[in-house]
Amino acid sequence: MGNYERLIESPVGPLTLRAEDGALTAILFGDMRKGLPGGTRVLEQAAAELAEYFEGSRREFTVPVRLTGTDFQQEVWAALCEIPYGATATYGDIARRVGRPRACRAVGMANHRNPVPIIVPCHRVIGSGGALTGYGGGLAVKSYLLAWEKENL
Repeated sequence: MGNYERLIESPVGPLTLRAEDGALTAILFGDMRKGLPGGTRVLEQAAAELAEYFEGSRREFTVPVRLTGTDFQQEVWAALCEIPYGATATYGDIARRVGRPRACRAVGMANHRNPVPIIVPCHRVIGSGGALTGYGGGLAVKSYLLAWEKENL
């Protein structure tokens, strides 16, 4: 089976959703379609849940995801999912949560490689002084997502 993709519009611009074998495998900022267009059940569910998130009625996602990465990346991504809606954590907080308190930069790299941003909320990770730091969709998108969540608590 190949990758199936769907483009959706959102307040942060177009998002390319990618799924394979019944699981969401990627959310890409912009129109990054290169696979098979599809209306698979998982793409429909992801699109609906993201629409609800951007309407302010969804705080947690239930769409099945498949995250491909190292054991460390998997631990970091799991820790990201524990950051509550509307809250933030620092790279140091995440490093401590995964039992590697000195691995702040490694946490940043794992964050950067998160294949399903928004659903695995890497936008909720900030610098130790509270500054917004890198984000795959750009800092304006990160700022928007954080403000959106705070407004909809």
